[in-house]
Order: sequence, then structure tokens, then C-alpha cells
Amino acid sequence: MLEKGISESALKISDKLECDIMDNGQKKKMNSHVKGILCIIAAAFGFSLMTFFVRLSGDLPTMQKVFFRNAIAAVIVLIPILRSKEKFYVPKGNRVDILMRCLFGTSGVVANFYAIDRLPISDANMLNKLSPFFAILASIIVVKEIPSKLDILATLIAFIGALFIIRPSGGLEAVPALLGLYGGFGAGVAYTFVRKLGKKGERTNIIVFCFSVFSSLIALPFIIIDYHHMEPGQLICLILAGCSAAIGQFGITSAYKFAPAKEISVFDYTQVIFAAMLGFFFFAEIPETLSFIGYAIIIGVAVVRWNHLRKQD
Repeated sequence: MLEKGISESALKISDKLECDIMDNGQKKKMNSHVKGILCIIAAAFGFSLMTFFVRLSGDLPTMQKVFFRNAIAAVIVLIPILRSKEKFYVPKGNRVDILMRCLFGTSGVVANFYAIDRLPISDANMLNKLSPFFAILASIIVVKEIPSKLDILATLIAFIGALFIIRPSGGLEAVPALLGLYGGFGAGVAYTFVRKLGKKGERTNIIVFCFSVFSSLIALPFIIIDYHHMEPGQLICLILAGCSAAIGQFGITSAYKFAPAKEISVFDYTQVIFAAMLGFFFFAEIPETLSFIGYAIIIGVAVVRWNHLRKQD
């Protein structure tokens, strides 16, 4: 009887400990999830501020804006690299992928900045937020991942939503929107290479630094040939754009360290809300009705896809 009592007591204690461990594990997962959401919302706010300051900097050449935005980001990200023990080094097996990330990322940023200066900033932000859907297509070639039927359907519907924002008319007025669409494409392909590099163990700071330096060097000849004098206020705006971009970059990197993309990626679309608010209050921009329809379609399909992926676990 005594042995039986001791055995039952030990079993109860074991069950209680197991429950406590499970509760602690769930709490830890929930805390990480919340941190991930907060970080990705902070990143969205940072990137929306970047577009705001780029627009606020006024009538400057696109490449001049690209240079200052990325040069400042390069200086900011260089600090943690210099503090790390590994310093700066890119393994041979990662160099081509780094180059492709830089090429598509730079062309995407140039196209996005061109669109920001010529479209409502909410429209430019939303077209750039098509990048996850372009990443689905790019993943087929870059990381050999076959998308699901839902992913393919979601991508097609998202592009239909983009048509409401672009409103193709065959005239030159559609060029900024089409370049904004390419901005989303460039970002999507670039993020796919970032993912491939992440699988190879490449450091985030190195990826960001290489991209920032590469895009600055690409822009440098253009501003040497066609440099426009900047007022102090314009220079401050571009410095703030670079700082905001760095906040966004570090925020989104931290977010995906705390939680998987499929659990929190949908919150990245808050960038469009932030951008719309900044555009309304500071530039008196009110998107057209068709743009709102496009926003609803793209965000709606993103939410459906996110919810489906979340339920698969």
C-alpha cells in the first residue's frame, strides 16, 4: 500500500511538472509570437516613414535619393559587423546569390522610388507589397519549391487586385504604376535569394550591407553626372529616409527570428495603412475608389493565405 501511495504521488508530481513545462512552453511561444508581431509592425512603420521622407525630400533625381537612402543604411549596418568577431566575409558559395540579391533588390528600389514620387504613396506601397506573391513564383526557380494550388490562385487574384491600382490605359500615365509593380517584383525575387542565403547560414547584416553598398555604388555615377543641389531640409529628409529604412530592415529581420513568416507576415500590410495616413495628413492624398478595391483584394487574399498556412500546423 505504501509503495502504491508513493507511486501515485510521484505520478501526480510528474504530471504537474509536465503541465507546468507545457504551460511555460506555450507562454514562451506566445511571447515570441507577440514580439514577432510588434517587430513586423515596427518594420512596416519604418518602411512607410522611408517612403514618406523620400517623397518629402522633393524634386530630386531618383538615383540621388537611392544613393543617400542606401549609403546611410550601409553605415548603420556596418557598426554591428565591425563589432562582431567574424567581421566581413562572404563564402564563395554565397557570392553569386549575394550578387543576384543585390541586382534585383537595387532595380526594385529604383523602380519603387520612381513610383513613390509620382503615385499616391499608399499606391506605391501596395504595389511594392506584391513582393510575397512574386516571391512565390521566384521560389520555383531559385529554391526549387513548387507552390501549392492555393499559392498559385492567391498570386493570380493578387495581380487582379494590382490592375485596379495600376488602371492600365495604354498611355504614359501608367508608367509609374508599372514601375511600381516592377518594384514589387524586384523585391520579391531579392527576398527569395535572401531566403536561399539564410538556408546557407549567411548573416543578415552581411546581406543587408552588401545590398546597401552595391546600390549606393550603382547610383553614384548618376549623381556625379547629374547632381542636384540639396537644401538642408532635403538632406535631412534623405538621412531620415535612410534611418527609417534601417529601422524597417532590422525590424523585419528580428520579426522573423521571433516567429515564422506564415504566422506574422500578414501584419506587414499595415505599412499600407501607415502610408495612407501619412499621405492623407501631409500630402492631402486620397486614393481613388479603384485603388481601395485593389487594396481590399490584395490584403484579403494575403489574409486568406496566411490563415490557411497558420492552420496547417
